[in-house]
Amino acid sequence: MAMPPWHLLLFPVPASVQGMTVMIDTDTYRVRMTGISKRYGTMQSLDDASLSLKPGEVLGLVGDNGAGKSTLSKVLSGAVIPDAGTIEIDGKPVSFTSPADARAAHVEMVYQDLALCDTVDVAGNLFLGREPKWRLGGIPMLDKKTMHARARTMLSNLGIVIPDTRMKVENLSGGQRQSIAIGRATSFNPSVLIMDEPTAALAVAEVEAVLELIRTVSAQGVSVILITHRLQDLFLVCDRIQVMYEGRNVAERRIEDTSIEEVVNLIVGRKFSARSAGRAADEGVFA
Repeated sequence: MAMPPWHLLLFPVPASVQGMTVMIDTDTYRVRMTGISKRYGTMQSLDDASLSLKPGEVLGLVGDNGAGKSTLSKVLSGAVIPDAGTIEIDGKPVSFTSPADARAAHVEMVYQDLALCDTVDVAGNLFLGREPKWRLGGIPMLDKKTMHARARTMLSNLGIVIPDTRMKVENLSGGQRQSIAIGRATSFNPSVLIMDEPTAALAVAEVEAVLELIRTVSAQGVSVILITHRLQDLFLVCDRIQVMYEGRNVAERRIEDTSIEEVVNLIVGRKFSARSAGRAADEGVFA
């Protein structure tokens, strides 16, 4: 199967093809997860959970803390081995025992903790484990010039603004660190991109930049799973929402068929009515 044209993001696009959208076969599934269960001691983290995803679809995976959404995504990314269940990628059964297995199947995940090396510079993080090399007397040497040039090109074409790719990651802002983690994931040519709370630490402008990146990659046929507590973001980029509760699927909705109020009710398992602090004070709740 031809991979999504990620080079369109990393290199200039000819004027003759700008604005074109990849045709997506909506009758096939990029991902099918069925009967996924995972127990940690006495805690049942996942209980017969499932997930399906079509090419180019953006799925919002939501639920309260401990609902199992991150664990389910880590199963798909190869970071967690399930106790039971099956996974299919493009109709073929797969079994992931490590993130390397998932990466070989073109599944990438940007973790909530970003998994960056603070003491390594920006370019080093982007190319960690696959640094360009040159040889001196048969001895491989790190090609820093090429690595930094490629890093600048990659960040520029993704719309990520970093003043100097030689800056240590520990000196970057939260939004810049998130951008580096996303940039690294996209450089592996994924067909499935999982983002765990990608906008949690970002300023307003940075949030919009990430959402625009999601729109761009999905238009190129990449399937995206978005885990977020920022429910408003779901309605800007998602095609469908899946709600989890205590390790199980409890609801699915097309984005045009639901509302933030309904999603909140599904997440908490009951009709939710928010009260402002001012109203609570008037009613003597804080007395």
